[in-house]
Amino acid sequence: MAGAMTVDGGMVRIDRPMPWVGRLLSLPLLAASGYLLWNVALGLRQDFSGFGRLADDLVPVLVFTGLGLLVGIPGVILLTFRTFVVLNETLRQIVITRQFGPLNLRKRRNLADYHFISIADDYDADLTTYEVNLCGNKGTEPITLMSFTKRDEADKLASEIGRVLKLPARDYVGTEPYSDD
Repeated sequence: MAGAMTVDGGMVRIDRPMPWVGRLLSLPLLAASGYLLWNVALGLRQDFSGFGRLADDLVPVLVFTGLGLLVGIPGVILLTFRTFVVLNETLRQIVITRQFGPLNLRKRRNLADYHFISIADDYDADLTTYEVNLCGNKGTEPITLMSFTKRDEADKLASEIGRVLKLPARDYVGTEPYSDD
């Protein structure tokens, strides 16, 4: 996971990778979309080469085109989905970007609202994951920066981010999830 975080002066960029299952789920959608749109192309080729009439094939062409796009667009979204968080110490700003294809959905937050970095586990006995979160006071929504399967990787990321942003890292692994402090 070393390639998931880049540090450039007072700016930290953390890439949260898309799970491979999501990328695999996009393949059947893209294949079905390709099949439908290929049939549209074959029908249009037949109509424009003189072996058929477009007026007779207009409804199936429109239906297959609509279905091909309806199935293909979620496939493209699943295939190209990326999320990354940019923590800018100089501007005191956090930018969370969700990107798929050419679309970028950005959410900006003030870095001053966040006071520490927490490491927490998910309480799963079989496969424990350790999440590194940027947390603030009560009422401030925490930002999940990255999830790890090994605790030392989570500690390493939390200490590196804490060093760059000058924030303390707190370890909440093994504590109760909703304690009222």
